[in-house]
Amino acid sequence: MSIDDVTSIASDCLFTIIKTAAPVLLISLCVGLMVSIFQTVTSIQEQTLTFVPKVLAIFITLMILGHWMLNNMVEYMQSLWESFSLYIR
Repeated sequence: MSIDDVTSIASDCLFTIIKTAAPVLLISLCVGLMVSIFQTVTSIQEQTLTFVPKVLAIFITLMILGHWMLNNMVEYMQSLWESFSLYIR
């Protein structure tokens, strides 16, 4: 196993992590931004107000995109295990 193989595996792993986590993080970011704008406009400074909408948005996102996210991770792991014999040489 060469250094090129290791860097290829690491870059594929990081790309898979970013691709899988991006929808949840973007939804959380957008909901947090909307709640912050709402708090600024209405002068409500309740810190727990951001928690519930974010949790609900993340839960809904995971329900909608969870299957795709899991398939993404499974495909990556299958590709690693299929080429495992190449890596141990």
